[in-house]
Order: sequence, then structure tokens, then C-alpha cells
Amino acid sequence: MKKVILSLATVLMIGISAFASKNDEVNQLAVNNFNREFVSARNIVWEQKQDYLKVTFTLNEQVLFAYYNNNGDLQAIVRNIVSSQLPINLLTDVKKDYSGFWISDLFEIASDDQTTYYVTLENADKKIVLRSNGADSWDVYAKTKKNME
Repeated sequence: MKKVILSLATVLMIGISAFASKNDEVNQLAVNNFNREFVSARNIVWEQKQDYLKVTFTLNEQVLFAYYNNNGDLQAIVRNIVSSQLPINLLTDVKKDYSGFWISDLFEIASDDQTTYYVTLENADKKIVLRSNGADSWDVYAKTKKNME
């Protein structure tokens, strides 16, 4: 019985120390700012990148991504959305101008009190990424031809 309890205690300590060391690698200013801004966030996972920190989390049953600079300041919040969540002008333009394409990716970025949408459209020959210009129109952000092999 003592061996089982000792084994459990050892496993718990290793898990706790691994968690603690991972948090030590993350900028504490960013962690504090995140905890203040997203009080009820769950399933929080931090990733330290070279020039920024990315935190993936769940809030109100939706997966979100927050990006912090190395000074701990929030830079942007990103979420994947479905086409019905686009502003009506943007949705109408996509349906009208790109009727032969399907949406393969769609996300929203909130940064500096501004919301920008990115949509990836594809057909058999092309892949086009559009970036919203406000809530009224799209600009072509990237365009590539698919390899036909």
C-alpha cells in the first residue's frame, strides 16, 4: 500500500513540477494580463514563440487564440468562425463574386479596436485569401494556383 501511495505521490510531483516549469518559461506579465482580461477562461495552453506568446483557451464554449508581445501586452484575439457570422455585406460579396469557390478557412482577428476577417476560398484550380477592408469590402491578400499533376 505504501508503494502505491508513494508512486502516486511521485507521479503527481512530476506532473506538478512539469506544469510549474512550463509556466516559468512564459512571460508572467502576459499571464497576469491574460488572467485579468479572461477571468473565466478554461483549457489554457501557452506557447512561447520567438517574437510573441500564443495562448489557446476556451471562453463561453468557444476556442480562442490570444497573442501577446514579449512585453506582455495583448496584440490580438483570433477565433475561427462560420460564414453566417460574417457581416452581411462581406458575406454577400463572397457569395456574389466567388460563387464557384468553397470556403476552406475563415477567421476573425480583433486588434486595436478593429475587427478584420480573413477567408480562404478554393476551387479546383486556385486558392484565394481575402482580407476584409472594414465591414464593407474585401481585398485580395494572397492568390495561388494549385498544381495540376
